[in-house]
Amino acid sequence: MVVRKYTENDLPEMIAIWNDVVEEGIAFPQEEPLDVESGAAFFAAQSYSAAAQDDDGKICGLYILHPNNVGRCGHICNASYAVSRDVRGKHIGEKLVLDCLKTAKELGFRVLQFNAVVESNVHARHLYERIGFKQLGVIPGGFRMKDGHYENICPYYIEL
Repeated sequence: MVVRKYTENDLPEMIAIWNDVVEEGIAFPQEEPLDVESGAAFFAAQSYSAAAQDDDGKICGLYILHPNNVGRCGHICNASYAVSRDVRGKHIGEKLVLDCLKTAKELGFRVLQFNAVVESNVHARHLYERIGFKQLGVIPGGFRMKDGHYENICPYYIEL
């Protein structure tokens, strides 16, 4: 598997993976799926969008990287990760996060911050903590799940 900058040819698979996570309603804050036009604009608008391509040429995951804020806080970035449902548990997420850390540093960011990691997303939280992210606290009821109930979110950060 290789993690690389996305190309226009990757968009159909990337959009499908992204929309699958949005539809699950348990991790991303977005509620509206991407279509071809909005997906192309969305991935192009990021500081960096990456695709994870398996040995057969299939896109199996992705990440987006962008500033978390502007001006005096513009050195802090934010990222989101998505892995295809059929290959979860194969450490693709870890490869995406590690590549993202390297890329963020190359782009001049100094801190990577996650604003809204859902507390029940234990696999992501264990991965982030194993890599060295620090939890900033807990925001009670900060995420509305697809079924309408609210769960806590846990902001995380790591210095690059």
